[in-house]
Amino acid sequence: MAKGYQANRERQEQIASLGKTLAKRAGFACEWCGGKEELRPWDHRPEREPDESCLALLCRRCRDLADGAPADANELRSLRNALWSDIPAIAEGAGRVLARCKEPWVREAIEESLMDDAMKKELLG
Repeated sequence: MAKGYQANRERQEQIASLGKTLAKRAGFACEWCGGKEELRPWDHRPEREPDESCLALLCRRCRDLADGAPADANELRSLRNALWSDIPAIAEGAGRVLARCKEPWVREAIEESLMDDAMKKELLG
């Protein structure tokens, strides 16, 4: 148990060390919706070594959405622009949240995004 705790602590320290870089990249705003409240790094690929491509700076609501919180289609429209990011944590993460919504505009937005075809296929299943 101590090994797991230590490994998690080290991972959190690695993520924290990238916090300023993420904040500057994001313009001190949520990289999904543009909100400015309660910003924290979000780990898109926890199985990988933390780096800027697998981390996004998100507000509390977007972190909740990433964790599976329900949202209506109108709320999700604020995430649409994140699909155009070339940073996987931003585009793919937002794409996963949006893909839970079955509105036609979501499918169109994902199809038009810059994500690779394999990711689009996975999201649109």
